[in-house]
Amino acid sequence: MRSDWVSRSMCDCTAVYTDIRQADAADLFGIMELIRSCVRHMESRGILQWDELYPDETTIAAGIDNQELFLLERDGRLSVVTLNEYQEPAYLSVDWHYPGKALVVHRLAVDPNFQGRGLGRELMRFSHKFARKRGYDTIRLDAFSGNPAAVALYERLGYRRAGSVHFRKGELFCYELEVK
Repeated sequence: MRSDWVSRSMCDCTAVYTDIRQADAADLFGIMELIRSCVRHMESRGILQWDELYPDETTIAAGIDNQELFLLERDGRLSVVTLNEYQEPAYLSVDWHYPGKALVVHRLAVDPNFQGRGLGRELMRFSHKFARKRGYDTIRLDAFSGNPAAVALYERLGYRRAGSVHFRKGELFCYELEVK
């Protein structure tokens, strides 16, 4: 099922980011391998953010089907991000500073062998351009409080911490960035 908010033609964003594209069904296996690799990597560092329950294959397949999952491929390695308007109900308790139409970033995952090379930043810059091109006022996301690399990435990119929410795995910091 296709989401109404995503234009069928992604060329206005992906032309600048030539190695970022919408994921398709043929990518599902590779993306799930990426997710499992990220889970193992985080667990080896004591970060218990993701597991066998989340993100699961059903969630990833839905992102592909809804044309909201974007893939960066570099040297045969995948990194992904999901962009949509879905905000968890817990977000209602957050004191968001920037009102208006929000693009929400979910499940940013960079191949552990390529972390620290700017791929997460590249996917986030793609997300910023995507938001501007589609008239969003703000970008929102949450980051697991126990994942210092993710927290540092968003703060380096200028995201403002608006509060926190609690889910099954613990506290997540909520961040926002005004789209200019």
